[in-house]
Amino acid sequence: MNIAYLLLGSNVGDRAVQLQKARELLEQNCGELSQASSVYETAPWGKSDQPEFLNQAVELRTSLAARQLMRRILKIEKLMGRKRREKFGPRVIDIDILLFNDETHRYALLQLPHPELQNRRFALLPLADIAGDKMHPVLKKTVRQLLAECSDPLPVKPLP
Repeated sequence: MNIAYLLLGSNVGDRAVQLQKARELLEQNCGELSQASSVYETAPWGKSDQPEFLNQAVELRTSLAARQLMRRILKIEKLMGRKRREKFGPRVIDIDILLFNDETHRYALLQLPHPELQNRRFALLPLADIAGDKMHPVLKKTVRQLLAECSDPLPVKPLP
């Protein structure tokens, strides 16, 4: 069984409903969601003139290999209405694979671990909720250590 840590994000429409739908589709098509972080409201990263995001990290137990999982995730995003028009633009749903076991990969559609993980507070904070002691396979630091060292100044606020 493989363990993947994913980050879900939405800033279009009913963001909480979009996250819930994504979790349901992941369970139906990819494996078992064994943990989920709190939901956080986060400032947009990379392009600031858009609505704030809701983000949540989840742990997925799956029999799929990393590239198979990525292909299914892309289908889920498309099914939910994601259209890739503009880099860092608004999106109904975004599902990123942050970590997959302790694997490292460099494919056209998938880089593992996520190459920007250590630079994004909106990914590290939810991930620390469920995998704070998980070691980054390249940087050899825990998620908590990466969060403590992260210089990203954008706000990440837990929802009540």
